[in-house]
Amino acid sequence: MQITENTVVSMHYTLTDEQGQQLDSSVGQEPLVFLSGAQNIIDGLDKALQGKAAGDKLSVSVAPEDGYGAVHQELIQKVPTENFQGVDEIQVGMQFMAQTPGGQQPVTVIAVEDDGIMLDGNHPLAGKTLNFDVEIIEVRAALAEELEHGHVHGAGGHHH
Repeated sequence: MQITENTVVSMHYTLTDEQGQQLDSSVGQEPLVFLSGAQNIIDGLDKALQGKAAGDKLSVSVAPEDGYGAVHQELIQKVPTENFQGVDEIQVGMQFMAQTPGGQQPVTVIAVEDDGIMLDGNHPLAGKTLNFDVEIIEVRAALAEELEHGHVHGAGGHHH
């Protein structure tokens, strides 16, 4: 069976950045299982997998616009240090949940300065070209309940 929209895909992957540094991998762990076409993974990778089948191995390069998007400068801002009362030591790389007009948003500390803390609300992989080495393990038809819920159930998927 080939990967098409509404199929369940089980795959192993290794993700590297433009410099070849490994960012994530499922190798040696449980494979990633997802419902193709349901926005369970980034669009650029899902599209590149269409037509592939169990046993296929491929390398996929995903541009920022098909991954986590461009960096939005308006999501980078300095906030007063006193906003972090109760936090003993603020360090670059720490993540917090910020209250925004649109609701809760994760932010990452990108700089600690004398006059405030620089926060970035962009996804950590925004603006980056992502390189995936993929091995397709299994492809199957999605169950009606999986299609209705928009995600995989059972082994490797969601449990209700």
